[in-house]
Amino acid sequence: MNKILTCLLAVLGLNTACGQQNFENADVQGFAEVIKDTNVVVLDVRTASEFAEGHIERAVNIDYYKDDFVEKAKAALPTDKKIAIYCRSGRRSAGAASKLAAEGYVLVNLKGGIIDWQKAGMPVVKAGKD
Repeated sequence: MNKILTCLLAVLGLNTACGQQNFENADVQGFAEVIKDTNVVVLDVRTASEFAEGHIERAVNIDYYKDDFVEKAKAALPTDKKIAIYCRSGRRSAGAASKLAAEGYVLVNLKGGIIDWQKAGMPVVKAGKD
């Protein structure tokens, strides 16, 4: 009985540990505060066509859907700077943030993505105009 209880507690402990988030989420105002710091890298993980439709100023675009996302991110992003990450709605960027946090990056994810950013009246720039 003790072995069963020990195994059950171990499984529950692992499940809890795996379910913990390893990045910070921020609402629009919190994200805007974070990116005021020009040392923070702004990362847009949407597709190139989504990025071209409008993105947050200073954003670097690395498509999360590409097979080499992590490799491209590691080549382009410094590990010694905070990364402010976003996508369309916040789901893709949360997945990307989790992967990048596992590589040692410190991340802040925009809850609600660029949809909430624009709803709040925050500025975006078009590709080629930033």
